[in-house]
Amino acid sequence: MRGADWIARFLASQGVDAVYEVAGGMIANLIDALHRDDQVRIVACHHEQAAGFAAEGHARMNGVPGVAMGTSGPGAINLLTALGSCHFDSTPAVFITGQVNRSERKLERPIRQLGFQETDVAAMAAPIAKAAWRVETADDLPRLLADAFALAVAGRPGPVLVDVPLDLQLAEVEAPVPDGPPPPPAAEPQLDPDALLRIVEDLAAAERPLILAGGGIRAGRAVERFRQLVDQLAVPVVNSLMGVDVLPFDHPHRVGMIGTYGNRWANIALSRCDALLVLGSRLDIRQTGADTEAFVADRVIHHVDVDPGEINNRVRGCQELVADLRSALAALVAAAASTARPPYAAWTAEIAELKDRWPDTGELPGIEGINPNRVMHQLAHPGVSAFVADVGQHQMWAAQSVEIGREQRFLTSGGMGAMGSGLPLAIGAAVESGAPVVSINGDGGFQLNIQELQTLARNRLPVKIVVLDNGSHGMVRQFQESYFDGRYQSTVWGYSAPDFVRVAEAYGIPGRSVTDPDQVAGAVAAMWEADGPYMLEVAIDVAANAYPKIAFGHPISEMEPFVAPKAMEST
Repeated sequence: MRGADWIARFLASQGVDAVYEVAGGMIANLIDALHRDDQVRIVACHHEQAAGFAAEGHARMNGVPGVAMGTSGPGAINLLTALGSCHFDSTPAVFITGQVNRSERKLERPIRQLGFQETDVAAMAAPIAKAAWRVETADDLPRLLADAFALAVAGRPGPVLVDVPLDLQLAEVEAPVPDGPPPPPAAEPQLDPDALLRIVEDLAAAERPLILAGGGIRAGRAVERFRQLVDQLAVPVVNSLMGVDVLPFDHPHRVGMIGTYGNRWANIALSRCDALLVLGSRLDIRQTGADTEAFVADRVIHHVDVDPGEINNRVRGCQELVADLRSALAALVAAAASTARPPYAAWTAEIAELKDRWPDTGELPGIEGINPNRVMHQLAHPGVSAFVADVGQHQMWAAQSVEIGREQRFLTSGGMGAMGSGLPLAIGAAVESGAPVVSINGDGGFQLNIQELQTLARNRLPVKIVVLDNGSHGMVRQFQESYFDGRYQSTVWGYSAPDFVRVAEAYGIPGRSVTDPDQVAGAVAAMWEADGPYMLEVAIDVAANAYPKIAFGHPISEMEPFVAPKAMEST
């Protein structure tokens, strides 16, 4: 069959149920083949970046590699931000780009371009992907696509880009289409029993133990095993930004989020713990603060991760266990079964007292109007499949306060921190789940991919859009407040936003705006009464800051606004 037809049938065989794309000449054959084969849903987006983020959101919901396609040149390049986001946040994905005919490539000629829109996207993608391959022959096509899907989910998951010239999409492919994805490994690897026992014994011997849960638990498809271990050990759990949803909000051992904008009580608890088990978390500067010596202090730290490069990288002196988390957690559950579990009543009470003293809704005591952390609590709803946060202050308020149910997900762009990712991530999550998704946005970031309102409206997806409108690029405005004496160029000065409800209505999406705290509950109720997509615009004081925030250069427990930073940091 033709290469394009082979690709369409192969995607279906791998469990792919949707492909996200923007039409273009060099992928027109692929789109037509998918349409004629009619096994994989085609979701036409309005910008390739959004298509890539939607594929990422889809993959993060079910673990099957998300698939996005872009045409040669600008289409392929537009995918790169989402490709990098998948790479940094360990999301399996396969990005398929169309390329000009092999005869139209410049190759070694000393010219910039031969074919129209010819661009070496594989070379551009290589640093931010697990692999980026150019298909050179018809015989290579089946092998490279199969390898791409296998690599995307192997070890630490991530994206692979496959660049397919037009003439190879039309060439005959002899290889049969596989019946399905390759089976998972038959047996789990053997782990060092002494290392496992040391972890369990060190936690049992501690007076103030903690577990730090990172995004690797979700990426490793190990959530249920993690929850089993937590219930068995009864050790309090803090989470990173990417680990918000590994425990439900009401879980008795859940403490809260740590890091630059972590819950104050959680950061203080982390600073006081005497034994720490880190599971699938990178321990980067936004999790530990700049003072790594204070983070290590005299506590014992065990770090479990599938990626050996992440262990003893910035934070030195950790006891390392290199393993995929599904295997490691199963082994830890078995090791913990034979170890006496001490009571941590005093430690648990200490954490509860910290939480009572520093509530998340009390971090902005002088705020006028609507409290953003309180809004996050008010968005709780049992029918939600995922809460998706774009990037900015609202992202931090959401991660601090959103009430996640046992089967609900929290999706956001962590390592890339890409503004504009929220709405397309929510689209992908809604396509995969078929259930309502709450998309939490700021007015600044929402404008970066606002065109995907049409994708939302055309597909009638049940995405409830919440825009926290503070009339600024709030996180950078807060940065300017700290380091530029309140010169708000391009964040407040020279910045503006439309009436988002009216914009949504232009796309046929109903909505409502609120400015008074007493209006929020009723507006949220109306949002849930509406079928399909909905826009809720919530006015927030422009002066509202994302607090608490680690004061740069200080230990993790010393946070703004009570402590001033020592130097300038990233936002």
